[in-house]
Amino acid sequence: MATFFTDLLSVSRTETRPLLRLTLPICGAQLAQAGMSVTDVMMTGRVSATDLAAVSVGSSLWLPLMLFMTGTLMGLTPIVAHLLGGGATERIRPNVHQALWVALAMGVLAALLLWFTVTPIFRLMDVPPEVARRSAAYLSAVALGMPGVALFQALRAFSDGMNHTRPSLWISLVGLGVNIPSNFVLIYGGEGLTGLFGTWLPAWLQELPALGALGCGIATALSMWVMCLAMILYTRRSRAYGSVSLWHSPTPPRWKLIGELLYVGVPIGVAIFVEVTLFTLISLFIASLGEVTVAAHQVALNYTSILFMLPLALSMALTVRVGNTLGQSKPERARLVAWNGVLVSVLIALLNSTLLWFTAEPVMALYTHDTAVQRLALSLVLLAMLYQVSDSLQVNLAGALRGYKDTRIIMVITLFAYWAVGLGGGHWLGTRGLADWGGPLGVHGYWIGLIAGLTVAAILLGVRLRRKARGVANGRLDIPQD
Repeated sequence: MATFFTDLLSVSRTETRPLLRLTLPICGAQLAQAGMSVTDVMMTGRVSATDLAAVSVGSSLWLPLMLFMTGTLMGLTPIVAHLLGGGATERIRPNVHQALWVALAMGVLAALLLWFTVTPIFRLMDVPPEVARRSAAYLSAVALGMPGVALFQALRAFSDGMNHTRPSLWISLVGLGVNIPSNFVLIYGGEGLTGLFGTWLPAWLQELPALGALGCGIATALSMWVMCLAMILYTRRSRAYGSVSLWHSPTPPRWKLIGELLYVGVPIGVAIFVEVTLFTLISLFIASLGEVTVAAHQVALNYTSILFMLPLALSMALTVRVGNTLGQSKPERARLVAWNGVLVSVLIALLNSTLLWFTAEPVMALYTHDTAVQRLALSLVLLAMLYQVSDSLQVNLAGALRGYKDTRIIMVITLFAYWAVGLGGGHWLGTRGLADWGGPLGVHGYWIGLIAGLTVAAILLGVRLRRKARGVANGRLDIPQD
């Protein structure tokens, strides 16, 4: 044990810097994409509580779909990282092409689901009629961008696996740059433009209709396609990918390679989907508690999600570093690389908790002027401080396991921890409370459930990583081959 910690300290000195060099551009890209969601919430919140609730409820449906696609396509990252580490770069291009076929199919399917299934869901969850109507319009527009964002995520997974994470940062910033002005024009219409620029604008601009939540959805879809086209252009022209040239001799669907991608990727997608639907179902369950509760929940969730981007980015970088090291046939070093990343994640969690403590109150005021929403959101943010360590740990333990292509166990653990413990326990506390300790805890009960679910996930994933990394290092366990 003493030798392990000595070796870990030695690896930490050389590994932390390249790990963070990969992490920071990914974090920037994640923040830019999260910034689109924050912008949506802030801008629609200035229109009305109903539009804010519509976008909040709608986001709780399309974001899980997008993240399921993203997670599935993330299966390409460890595949590319292993091939790059092993010097088999000629096998990267056909694998990426299969990921693009999968992305296109998933994007079209996601669009169809958003067009045809949301209204029955709203009826089932007893969402207020006007919120449901505006949210359905918002989702019908977002659906148009789903194929574009799926293709973007496939190309991003390829670029990350090649240790080239900067393109996703710059292109995500381009998407944010498109999203903000598009939101302003489409949400507020001519009245908003006149208020900002004055009456010197052309008459046709002053007469643009204010589309509210629908305009927000159109702007989101536009941003998705801009990011997709920019990523295609970059991967076609950049020399950063060496001998891997994607855009010649298109590879038709190869079911064996698609099967290998789905074998690694689908469990990742399911795990991310399960985690996100934990938040989604909570949003839908509390929709009947009133617009103030829905708005406060969404504001608190948006803010804490921004801080989560750094540990999430670290986990994605950790997948690449572990995958590269295993591709070089260095299983003992890969074990040390994995645990070094986990230790870094704890430090990041402590930083996030500190930021929450000092910034929560002024940030809540930026989201909304409604004092009732501010007070409730602040109480939820204080609860979020309690799960920063477990949340950062669980996502980075999962990231290390993805580097080992050990993804099915992540799916099983997250299903149990998030739905059984997190959602089940949270729903019980939210609707029933704790026996003789008072009545239902409402939205606070659901957030306490989040704390329990994330903590259980962190413990179980830690046990799995310990077993997997040691087994591979000792030659007792194998890694799926590409």
